[in-house]
Amino acid sequence: MNQFQNQYNEVQELLQFNEIQQVIKRIIDFTLDTEQVDFYKKTVDFLNWFDVNEANTEEIKQKLTYLLDDLHQYLKEKKVENHQKIISVAQLCKKYNTSFELGPIDLEIKTGEIIGLVGENGNGKTTLLRLICGELHPTDGKISYNFNYTDAYDLRSQLVYIPQRTNVWKGSMYENLEFAASCYGYSAEENNLLVDLVITRLGLRKFKKYNWNGLSSGYKMRFELARMLLRKPKILLIDEPLANLDILAQQTVLDDFRNIANSAFRPMAMVLSSQQLYEVEKTSNQVLFLKNGKQKHLNQSNENEQLPLIIELETNIGITELKNIFTSIQLENIEQNGGTFILSFGSSTTMKMFLETLVKTDISVQYFRNISQSTRRFFVN
Repeated sequence: MNQFQNQYNEVQELLQFNEIQQVIKRIIDFTLDTEQVDFYKKTVDFLNWFDVNEANTEEIKQKLTYLLDDLHQYLKEKKVENHQKIISVAQLCKKYNTSFELGPIDLEIKTGEIIGLVGENGNGKTTLLRLICGELHPTDGKISYNFNYTDAYDLRSQLVYIPQRTNVWKGSMYENLEFAASCYGYSAEENNLLVDLVITRLGLRKFKKYNWNGLSSGYKMRFELARMLLRKPKILLIDEPLANLDILAQQTVLDDFRNIANSAFRPMAMVLSSQQLYEVEKTSNQVLFLKNGKQKHLNQSNENEQLPLIIELETNIGITELKNIFTSIQLENIEQNGGTFILSFGSSTTMKMFLETLVKTDISVQYFRNISQSTRRFFVN
């Protein structure tokens, strides 16, 4: 069973459980995958009908089923694109007149994958994104772009960088996207259809007449993403896309990123910088942590190597009592920040041993997490 068939089956399951909004997003993804105006029209016609019939669940499901079947019949014959390495970064360094230096950085970026770029502020995340997209020139090392481009302008067209603070624009959001689509060479027939599909995909449909001042920071970021997706880039480099979003919006945006990147027919690479460690880790295929400009990969250790157990724990009891409780299972170190503790154990301690001790002692716990394979462990001294 190929990648598209798996995705199609997932959407069918979502439809069975009445996850209408999720199904609509995925159907838009499939529609864009066809790259056919006839399918654009069918899906946009449904969206226009849906705007005034949101309460009619059974008819909505029926129409979505017909639309999904049509898309399946067409796309099942289309060639699935394999994930390809498109950028190689080797011993990349950037030095400034200050004491800060980024690198050396080694990284491979493939289509269909999301790379999470994490670390505290001032450790080089934005610098690395700007180096990859060509806004900055490296002091040393090499960036190889493994796809065809004619000149520097064409290269930058295929490498899209969305900064945390975007530029002000005039007019309505929809008019700006229409203009962007016309600049990217779409025909008059395609223009409005594609804009309608992309804004709906990114949750912007209700805001299409809004101007810059009418949108929150989170929706401004989505507008920039919509504008750049119309360009059909090879890679998206996004600086702090979660910074101005609540936790539910963060999860929605990351789920959108995952599905957009992992298209069976138009796979795209994404590099996301963020302070939201756990959310990014759940979404990313690989995570790169920067500390004082130096690189640490979450998966850089040997896959067969048993990592020491590190637990993040919130409890009302004190550090002395915790030491007494966990010394028996090789507790080696405790760090404390308010009510949060980081417990580091010896190499022979397992998660099962930790849980058994926790249950046996019956201590009050508000939260715990195994961070042995999380970038959170890099914050531990």
